[in-house]
Amino acid sequence: MPLLIQNRRIERPGSTVDLFARYPHLQENARVFRSKPVVDVDPKCLLYIQQREFAATTPADNSVAVLGSDDATTCHLVLVRHTGSGAACLAHCDGSSTWSEVPLIVKAVTSLSKDPAKEGRLELHLVGGFDDESKTSHKLSLNLLSAFQRQKEDIHLETCCITEMNDVLVDGAHRPGVHGIGINIKTGEVFPASFPHKGPAEELRSARTFTGGQMADIYDSNKGVVKIGPCKWSPNLDISFWLSQDDDTILKYLSTSPTAEPPHFVQHIKSTIQFLLEHPSSDSVFPGGQPHYVQYRAIWIEPQCCIYGLSVS
Repeated sequence: MPLLIQNRRIERPGSTVDLFARYPHLQENARVFRSKPVVDVDPKCLLYIQQREFAATTPADNSVAVLGSDDATTCHLVLVRHTGSGAACLAHCDGSSTWSEVPLIVKAVTSLSKDPAKEGRLELHLVGGFDDESKTSHKLSLNLLSAFQRQKEDIHLETCCITEMNDVLVDGAHRPGVHGIGINIKTGEVFPASFPHKGPAEELRSARTFTGGQMADIYDSNKGVVKIGPCKWSPNLDISFWLSQDDDTILKYLSTSPTAEPPHFVQHIKSTIQFLLEHPSSDSVFPGGQPHYVQYRAIWIEPQCCIYGLSVS
């Protein structure tokens, strides 16, 4: 079934410029969304989604009140919500495997929306990217739109704050206007957001992505449990090279958008590399190939666990 805008099927756009020209209300919606204040989200009610991760839950979840993700430059934040059940899935997509990722996102919501008494529709919110020189954002925007068009379900595009509609000029340089979003699971409100807390197990999850891990579902909403891994990596002492490099070098070679990254990007990369050097084999982190589980407790009580000497919360 098609991707819908204002209950009408849309044809595959040749460009994002073409899409916004055909549907000017999407431009206005994007401007309104971009102008909203950025919410600093309290970690005690949050499940944070890192790059190449997704998570889904419902308003019945007593452990998670907000799904959120940020630090998106050329990446796109993809949110699908069912208006009847309130089930929502948030993903942080970087274009590594868009065509296989979108069906997972949709299925995560439909599998939580099977109660016939809660009729509704699937709504899509896309946020991210900017007018970058390499057109990485533009390509990802089009691929996401095309992938959603190929789904069997009717999906209604509500928010489309992507690429040029998420672009701002700062000191003459193009940057994304909105880096992060959150969704209030109880109310369905979607808002620009930032997240000082990016756990649990931030470095371990970053290591999974850094070493080539694919999109992963990290949360079981029925059990209130975050699942991390298992994943595989091998010793690679060569990566220690990056720890001695200056910020500009790291940005140039390890970022898709060197001029648009947040201030903590370089430190985040170095922390991830340091973690991999301290845990050179994934076997030492996932003994027996078993995942780590983090049990989330009730809202307002910060989850705690310990993974190999790391305090995780």
